[in-house]
Amino acid sequence: MNILFVYYYPSGGVETLARQRSYALKKHGVNFHFLYYRRGPGLQNIEETPTFITDTNKGIQAVITKGNYDVIIVCSDHSLLPRIRNMNFKGKLIYEVQGLGSFADAKKWLAGAQPYVNKNADVILFPRAPHLINLIYTYYPSIRKYSFHNCIDTDLFTYKTRGPSEPNPIIGWVGRIEENKNWKGFLEIGYDMVKINSSIKLWMFIDPTLTHPDQGQQFDDMLTKYQLNDNLKIFNNIPHQKMAEYYSIIGDSGGFLCSTSKVEGFGFAIVEAMSCRCPVLTTDSDGIKSFIFHNKTGKIYPHDNLQLAATEAKSLLFDNLVREKICLNAQKHIHTHFNPDTYANNFLNMLKDLGVYKA
Repeated sequence: MNILFVYYYPSGGVETLARQRSYALKKHGVNFHFLYYRRGPGLQNIEETPTFITDTNKGIQAVITKGNYDVIIVCSDHSLLPRIRNMNFKGKLIYEVQGLGSFADAKKWLAGAQPYVNKNADVILFPRAPHLINLIYTYYPSIRKYSFHNCIDTDLFTYKTRGPSEPNPIIGWVGRIEENKNWKGFLEIGYDMVKINSSIKLWMFIDPTLTHPDQGQQFDDMLTKYQLNDNLKIFNNIPHQKMAEYYSIIGDSGGFLCSTSKVEGFGFAIVEAMSCRCPVLTTDSDGIKSFIFHNKTGKIYPHDNLQLAATEAKSLLFDNLVREKICLNAQKHIHTHFNPDTYANNFLNMLKDLGVYKA
């Protein structure tokens, strides 16, 4: 069977999810195609899946007509749902909720999406993030709902052995230079750690095409204020398959991944780091509650408590017993609960309920 996945722009966690899902379902006879409205850096990660770039009715209609899709998944853009129905698509239409940002943004978005979703979608699909669960059950009490964890390829995306480790601890960060990802929190934590050990390195993995212009200037000003330019290295749009190597390097250096988001629906970077034995310090950003358990699989702090963040960061940098326990527990948890087979079973059960898949 054929499924079309539609989203605005190939970048970040949503693009990762689309690919990981297609790998997980392919061996079950489910073929995914991707449609993005415009080109983006995530296209470099797509190797085999047919991918289309268009946002016009004519272009989308041509893709749908040729693809013979049993299911179309529309991620986030509720305004596309009636457009697809008006193209005489008779298959199942899934509205997927991912990447809506802060709680306030998600609330506003889901409230505004109600008439589009209720009239046109057959089901809603969303990750197991408490704030999304609450909002969706509030605004969509009647529509059929499915919620299960996302997945990563735990065979390929895992710890990579290498040569000599980096000589200095590395604190990593993955995200966009925008408000919800809270890059300011990362630079403040980094500044506190560099004051303790001036050799610490800060590695930021970003997509500069999504940097908000006003935030970019604030970022530069803060670097100058804290005098972090010599400690900081920025990586732009690293191919996804290489990130496993970088997470492994960060972990081996004695450093950790720092996630400073105010709200996350899932948090792919965190899960990926955990799978690669890279310890994680994260804000209590909601979506992480399914896989980060404090002092067991990672460390958690309230995003506005930088003093506690510094305390937990020092624990990861200087307490090897704590680091080792967290790294091993975290990798085991991800490989057990977020593997492709578990995801495929959940997804196929949804398709069976919809009457479009028979084993």
